[in-house]
Amino acid sequence: MTTPERAVPAESESPEDQGPTEVHQDLTALREHYTNPRRNRAMKIEDRWHQLRLNLARRKQQHVTMLSLTGYGSPRWVRVFSRVVMAPDTDFENGRRVAKVIADGVRGWRNFVSAPVPFAEVTVTIAGRSYEVSADRGGIVDVQVDLGEDLLEPGWQEVRLEAAGAEATTAEVQIIGDDVTSGVICDIDDTVVVTKLPRPFLAAWNSFVLDEHARTPTPGMAVMMERLLGASPGAPVIYVSTGAWNVAQTLTRFLTRNLYPFGPLLLTDWGPTEDRWFRSGQQHKDEQLERLHRDYPQIKWVLMGDDGQHDPVIYADFARRHPQAVQAVIIRELTYSEAVLAGGRAEPPDGEDLLKATNGGENPQRVQTVGQYQIPWIYGPDGKAISEQLSEQGLLGPSRH
Repeated sequence: MTTPERAVPAESESPEDQGPTEVHQDLTALREHYTNPRRNRAMKIEDRWHQLRLNLARRKQQHVTMLSLTGYGSPRWVRVFSRVVMAPDTDFENGRRVAKVIADGVRGWRNFVSAPVPFAEVTVTIAGRSYEVSADRGGIVDVQVDLGEDLLEPGWQEVRLEAAGAEATTAEVQIIGDDVTSGVICDIDDTVVVTKLPRPFLAAWNSFVLDEHARTPTPGMAVMMERLLGASPGAPVIYVSTGAWNVAQTLTRFLTRNLYPFGPLLLTDWGPTEDRWFRSGQQHKDEQLERLHRDYPQIKWVLMGDDGQHDPVIYADFARRHPQAVQAVIIRELTYSEAVLAGGRAEPPDGEDLLKATNGGENPQRVQTVGQYQIPWIYGPDGKAISEQLSEQGLLGPSRH
């Protein structure tokens, strides 16, 4: 499949003579959305805002731009992520146009000013086969493509993404084999990133102001995660955060620059849903944990989070529902100042069948008991302290440093 060529204006043509940029949208999906009786006032307001921004970007002759995001899958299916936006292509990289939203790494707010293309038609090519998919009303592609048979080898693979008027791009996907039985699910803010910001301002600061150069990695956490994955070759790490998809590339650059294991990001859309004005971060994490368990029922996950949000409750509830799917829970303890800014420290879950302290030791290990399963809960302020406890559990591989 070839990429549609962009029309080149004649020398006598002014930009105004070219007319608005052409975009291809899934009209069936668009009609179904606009006629949905559950589409509430908040959704209607956001839809009008998206359409206003799209029309303005088209009149400015901005180009349809595919932003590739890391996905995951199995030999038989792939979950593909992307964003389709309108952006000027005044920057170049290796002779290829690169939208400002990609090239700029200074201010996160640029990720929010690019107009999305609601219900954009996208062609995904996997192992030589093409599949037609659509973005959602916010221009976000989050679809599972069923291949029908074992077409992909485990490991990192590439898929091709195309949209009319946009340059084709590729996205990396981690194909997780059926023989993989261990993995890591990791929170981002205050777990692998030190924020030291009040919770009400955290999302806005990380998204609109702070770039990946200014973010501070949690000491020792990258090395600890490397050793944790090294103990189980082929084990994936999947980052689950309440951050918006708009900052996915910024977060990916931060994780890569600070030597965190490479893996897919499962972020969210901040916009309204059918039953609420703003999406629930806690519900988002619950849903992603359940989906990952359905996708890979054979995997026992190490769940990583911090004690400044709802992570302990979310993980304890998940372990109660699926104790066979949890190998251990790691909770990064916030410092006193971080806990104050976070609005307090989450207490370890308690109850008749939940966390019970063992005897002995300066930091007695907590254990969640669910039926016949004993799930260790490991608390520590940084990667070094957590590594020491993981070593006692036999969960760490050798260090490369």
